[in-house]
Amino acid sequence: MSLIATAMGTVLAGCENVSVTHGRGDAHVAALTDIDLRIQAGDTLALWGPSGSGKTSLLHVLGGLQPASTGTVRWKREALSSLDAAARARVRAGGIAYVFQGANLLPHFTAYENVAFALHAAHVEPGGALGPADLLELVGLGGKLDSVPAELSGGEAQRVAIARALGQQPELLLCDEPTGHLDLDTGDRVLNLIDAVQQEFGFALVTATHDADVAARYQRTVELLDGRIVGEVDHR
Repeated sequence: MSLIATAMGTVLAGCENVSVTHGRGDAHVAALTDIDLRIQAGDTLALWGPSGSGKTSLLHVLGGLQPASTGTVRWKREALSSLDAAARARVRAGGIAYVFQGANLLPHFTAYENVAFALHAAHVEPGGALGPADLLELVGLGGKLDSVPAELSGGEAQRVAIARALGQQPELLLCDEPTGHLDLDTGDRVLNLIDAVQQEFGFALVTATHDADVAARYQRTVELLDGRIVGEVDHR
């Protein structure tokens, strides 16, 4: 299966025959088995399945956080599977961003400083179209620039994490259960925000979730079970 292009558009990322195993011999555990997946520019995709189904492992492989044991993982035309950890990190900085289940903010930095630090780490030039204050305003936190994480609610902290990810100017945003630590109402507002900024900026969005209602929000739902893709639904 070629991941260079399709009739529907450019393929940003994908997996060809990818498996991930941990351990050796009789003690080995298969986290992913024979995964084939492609993500096109502008796609919105849910990875849906119960805990332990391989959703997080697949996100980590797609984003170059974790190498595949076998098979090929591609970002654009580049095979991530042929790169070492430092080279994969450089690839991530060039267009892949994450929003994790927890906001993972630096506890002693203000919201502004958390976003500014992420932009610096991603080598985003200062003075660009959207600086830290603009990004925080975009996610509704223009009045919280000087607040440290302990002064923010869970939903506000997750919005800082979204602003931080957007500042990296991603072509692909990977979200791992981004509402897992939030109540239902706050989680729905966070998902609505992610949807809104995706529509505004047009990046591809892949979200791991165990919730069927969340999965149905996206153009495609890929179902995982025991580390394998067992189904796919196109909601378009």
